[in-house]
Amino acid sequence: MELTLQLKRLGKKKVKEIPFTLNENPKNLKDLLIGCVKHQVDAYNKKRTEVNVVGFLSPAEIQEQAQSGKVDFGEITNTTLANHQHAIDNVLLAFKDGLFVVFVDDDEITDLKTPLELTSESVIAFIRMTFLVGTYW
Repeated sequence: MELTLQLKRLGKKKVKEIPFTLNENPKNLKDLLIGCVKHQVDAYNKKRTEVNVVGFLSPAEIQEQAQSGKVDFGEITNTTLANHQHAIDNVLLAFKDGLFVVFVDDDEITDLKTPLELTSESVIAFIRMTFLVGTYW
């Protein structure tokens, strides 16, 4: 199933849109979160096991990376693989604790057991909540 994910942070105007593919249609929010986490953990682990054979950057790549503020060769020194179950437990706890909210086609989903009717035009927005830190004395 092809979906569009929108990743947002409170207080930021930038919205990152990512085309996303799930192997099966999720029945509820919990299935959607688990599918997203499995996909991301697989991508993370794959990046850790790949061998980077390119030892140089072209001037265009240097210019492109300079726009983001960091120029590097793309080498990854941390080769520790992520654990699927640990990542799933973390995302479910983070949702329950209110660290992020989920909107499906502009409707907020507040319960993990809420049934979902997703289509290929569905837009899923994950909004990370940012808390203020510090106190006034």
